[in-house]
Amino acid sequence: MPLAGKGMLLTSMNIDAADEADFNRWYDREHLEERVAIDGFLEARRYVAHAANPRYLSLYSTATLDVLDSPAYKTRLASPTDWSRQTMARFKDMLRVVARITISKGTGRGAALGLVRLRPAPETAGAWRDALQDRLTPDKRDGIIAMHLLESEPELSGPTAEIPAARNEGARDWFVLIDGTHVGAVSAVIAERFTGPAAMPLPLPVSVGTYCLMWDLAKSDIARG
Repeated sequence: MPLAGKGMLLTSMNIDAADEADFNRWYDREHLEERVAIDGFLEARRYVAHAANPRYLSLYSTATLDVLDSPAYKTRLASPTDWSRQTMARFKDMLRVVARITISKGTGRGAALGLVRLRPAPETAGAWRDALQDRLTPDKRDGIIAMHLLESEPELSGPTAEIPAARNEGARDWFVLIDGTHVGAVSAVIAERFTGPAAMPLPLPVSVGTYCLMWDLAKSDIARG
């Protein structure tokens, strides 16, 4: 199926090697489940870089974009656990983006993810969206499961009380997600559709990267407990 819901929170960060074990333990034992339990959150996926920077990436799907500005979410942001406060203070190169899911094609989730970051100007947004409607089609391509477009909401992106060090750089950027069964297939699609002459009429991306799935957690997984 396409991505669940209409809203997405994307976070990425680096962490010092000395703090990495505790950082991963915090995500695995507290943070993802805490977030997915919030009303309106549907699922979370967590990745580690294959060839990308920052090293860690998380995606949180929500029923609507408004969930990411809701009282339930704001209450959680304003009351972090001690473990959350300590861990988030160690984040480096933190990026926090709230976005609308405007294109989502394909079926299911992949073990590999491609991330293409684009930076449209307001006057080019419509033309870019039209171009991406055709470009974000799996076309029964071997190893490619689904393709999506996230369009950032700058008013909701950037720092929070929990993570004041989060960057708001490129808050109007778009993020293409490419779900695949293996990194080679994802990398090939990025090269063929988003780099070099093949990128036209879009400009070259701000950045591209490939990630491997660490964990996929849905609301129903918590309910089953």
